[in-house]
Amino acid sequence: MKSSNHFDAEGNARMVDVGAKPTTARRAVAEGHILLDAQTRASLAAHTTPKGDVLSIAQLAGIMAAKRTADLIPLCHPLPLTHVAVHLALDEHGVRCEAICQTSGPTGVEMEALTAVQVALLTVYDMCKSLDRGMVIQGVRLLEKSGGRSGDWRFTAE
Repeated sequence: MKSSNHFDAEGNARMVDVGAKPTTARRAVAEGHILLDAQTRASLAAHTTPKGDVLSIAQLAGIMAAKRTADLIPLCHPLPLTHVAVHLALDEHGVRCEAICQTSGPTGVEMEALTAVQVALLTVYDMCKSLDRGMVIQGVRLLEKSGGRSGDWRFTAE
C-alpha cells in the first residue's frame, strides 16, 4: 500500500512526523450553532436555567476542550496553544459559538478550534436538555486558518 499522511507503507495508522516543518504562527477560527426552542432561549436570556450560567460554563468547556484535542482525536498532535477564545451569543434561533485558537508551531490549530466549538455546544445541550430535548447542533465548520505551508484560507459560501 502506498504511504500517505496518516498511513505507513503497510497501511497502518501513524502520526505524521512534523519535526522537519518550520515553526510558524498558526491561527484558526471555527463556528457552530445550536438551535433552541423559544422557551429555552428565553430562559438563557433571563439567566433562569436550572443549571446556572450556561454560556459561561460552555465557554470554559470549549477552552478546556481545545487544550485537550490531542487526547480526543487519535492522530492529532498535542500543541502548545498560545491563545484560545470561545465566544457564545444568543440569537433569534439559539446560540452561536465561535472559537479562535493560536499557536506557534509546525502544524495547524484547526482541530482545536473545531473541538472547542463542538464541546461548547454540547455543554449547552447538556445544561439545557431538561428544558429542550429537541436541540440541534449544526453548521460546525472552519471559517478561516492562517500560517503554514498552505498559507491562508477562508470559508466562502458558494
